[in-house]
Amino acid sequence: MIECRNIAKGKGKGELIVSSEPISFLGGVNPETGVIIDPTHELKGECIKDKVLFIPGGKGSTVGSYVIFQMMKNNTAPKAIICLNAEPIIATGAIMSDIPMVDSPSETKDLTTGTLVEVDGDNGTIEIL
Repeated sequence: MIECRNIAKGKGKGELIVSSEPISFLGGVNPETGVIIDPTHELKGECIKDKVLFIPGGKGSTVGSYVIFQMMKNNTAPKAIICLNAEPIIATGAIMSDIPMVDSPSETKDLTTGTLVEVDGDNGTIEIL
């Protein structure tokens, strides 16, 4: 069990998709498909729909919160979000959209792309399944 700080309540389970770069949801992710469209991002072309997204944090406009909300309405949102350091844009989007979110994981070495995890935003934990 990896201890974290809880940001948005709920539980979400899925395959990890990991980026070493922050993401701007406004202009960086297609809310209709869940595909990363930022041409300079290392995950360009990858789909975050139904995955557990692990990023350092977010960047860009506060409208990014509403893009996350739109993704939830379109069924293209991630199942959960893990950040190294949560910031208000992604935290607000996750809370508005009922997407479980944690930050500040106590350990990250086993959090690699493709690993199946469950994020518990109620208790602030990540379980590797």
